[in-house]
Amino acid sequence: MSTGIASISLTVVLVAGFVSIGGCDRDVALAPALQAKFDAPQNPSPSVRYRMDPARNRMWVLTPDGVFLYDASTPKTIVEVALPSWQSVDAPYSCLPDLALGPRGEAVVTSNAVPTLWKIDPETLAVRVHDVALDADSNKDIGFSGLAYSVQHAAFFAVSDKHGSLWRIDPLLMTGQKIPLSAPIREACGITVRPGIAQRSRHVRTELCIQAEQGGWTVNLTPDGRAAHVGAATCVKPLTRLALDGK
Repeated sequence: MSTGIASISLTVVLVAGFVSIGGCDRDVALAPALQAKFDAPQNPSPSVRYRMDPARNRMWVLTPDGVFLYDASTPKTIVEVALPSWQSVDAPYSCLPDLALGPRGEAVVTSNAVPTLWKIDPETLAVRVHDVALDADSNKDIGFSGLAYSVQHAAFFAVSDKHGSLWRIDPLLMTGQKIPLSAPIREACGITVRPGIAQRSRHVRTELCIQAEQGGWTVNLTPDGRAAHVGAATCVKPLTRLALDGK
């Protein structure tokens, strides 16, 4: 697949081999074919994202082929979760879709082509598809290339790399509100919510770290989370993705 959109359906397989994941003090099992990709030269557009769920001792991985759930307590087993009608535009035409963990440990997967989210139950692995109703840009093809949950706002924040826009999505994954920005954040390929910082006004400011292939930005939300200022990239760190060769 080079320019089109993928629809994914997956099964269950067994794996062996290990990789160490950034920010975690444990190894996670990976299939030999997948492990081999880690030795390949890094592509400018890494093609894997991952999220650790320490409460359940496992790791969620999103690849161009779909979602893989690794159980760290039984490292030879990997479960692949089917995403009904999942759509993803290939690199280099867009950043990879993203994967975030919600407040109850649910995994939420984006599409980089359409404003649809796939929520995976942390216990049953049942998948629910949510078509998010956006309040703006109805004339544009909006997909989300970054997604993160903010405990402070009880909401998800998402970015669109093609349009440089930031969105606030309610916890039920029903509506998306476009957040006015002081400048667009184009090529935004990831987003991290940083802890709130108390200001002189006694309000709490939330900082979003926006990652891109060539740097990134610090985005400061207003106390109500309804607007944001794009500032210097002081919070940039490696994308929360494992770098593969993109094949």
